[in-house]
Amino acid sequence: MTYPLDATHDAQRQSWVESANAAGCDFPIQNLPFGRFRAAGSTDAFRIGVAIGDQVLDLRAAGLIDTNDMNALMAAMPAERRALRQKISDGLAKDKEGSAQQAAWAKALLPQAQAEYTVPCRVGDYTDFYTGIHHATTIGKLFRPDQPLMPNYKWVPIGYHGRASSIVVSGQSFKRPQGQTKAPDAAEPSFGPCRRLDYELELGFYIGPGNALGSAIGIDDAEAHLFGVGLFNDWSARDLQAWEYQPLGPFLAKNFASTVSPWIVTMEALAPFRAPFTRPEGDPQPLPYLDGEANRQQGQLDITLEVYLQTAKMRADGAAPARLTHGRVTEAAYWTAAQLVAHHTVNGCNLQPGDLLGSGTLSGPTPDAAGSLMELTLGGKQAIALPNGEQRTFLQDGDTLILRGWCEREGAVRIGFGEASGTVVG
Repeated sequence: MTYPLDATHDAQRQSWVESANAAGCDFPIQNLPFGRFRAAGSTDAFRIGVAIGDQVLDLRAAGLIDTNDMNALMAAMPAERRALRQKISDGLAKDKEGSAQQAAWAKALLPQAQAEYTVPCRVGDYTDFYTGIHHATTIGKLFRPDQPLMPNYKWVPIGYHGRASSIVVSGQSFKRPQGQTKAPDAAEPSFGPCRRLDYELELGFYIGPGNALGSAIGIDDAEAHLFGVGLFNDWSARDLQAWEYQPLGPFLAKNFASTVSPWIVTMEALAPFRAPFTRPEGDPQPLPYLDGEANRQQGQLDITLEVYLQTAKMRADGAAPARLTHGRVTEAAYWTAAQLVAHHTVNGCNLQPGDLLGSGTLSGPTPDAAGSLMELTLGGKQAIALPNGEQRTFLQDGDTLILRGWCEREGAVRIGFGEASGTVVG
């Protein structure tokens, strides 16, 4: 299926929440992303909200839903979700219908600056894929100069099962991981803190309705099982990873923390920002179960992504974060979200509402679009210089890493994903 354009995408529609009408706003009325929030410092249960301008609308307080269970909401079929989106959009619109709701709904608003957030849904299972072909090629060259990509890469979406319990929401800090490492010239491994701590610029695809065990989701139906997309940073301990990953893949190098943005931008909101899925000339075409006409026509998501770094010194000096990366998903992803769903379930694996699929590091074709320090520094051999004179090969204690993303296209209103930020501490 594809998600159609409707009145909720109208570029002329504005909201009575005036901050939502500002140019460059991440959360105009055309976006309406979902998250879980409560008043900062409160011990109340987290509630389901929608971001609008610099506010968050409490959907239950506004009478739009009768649950605080985001996973139950995500389990709804696309038609039900579109109907809810239409009600929210109509009630927030600066017109006769919206004005009728303004007095009541204004009481259900909370400034985002006065809210605290949690992971936007209950993530039962998390699978990390490897869809960024430029990342895979660059990393592969560091270890296998003669064969950067493994023979299966262009045929099958590569992935591994990750750890859901250590997924945290934006704004939280995490401790530098410890584990075993082994220097190339050492006779035996040693134990201690990670020295090559890295980030990975990713998207997280959240599952909506699931599938029964033993029942595969076809490529043409896959997007009906996607609820939306958020920013995702899969922190990586490169030195731990180098020693442990053979033969079963990442373990302690990946399971200590992963950071998500508070907001899930729905597939409905992304409808104006689709792009064709194509293969470079000479590359193999997907096998039939990974190939469909709708996926070819608009399977890709046209999202711009950026990475910023703010060191402890920059923060103390009041200096703004420095941009490390600027790139687009259409230049980075070798597989679409629908293909990930189809492949994940083709063997009968059952996905459930709230499951998270990581895209893998989304690096572009040029150095300034690299999605990790491992690439930016050529494996730590070439330090990057920051505007204040500091240098980095890998992350140091006190560093804050920030992911940002947005979509913009002529004829449509720009929508954003907010931020996914995290700080490493010793």
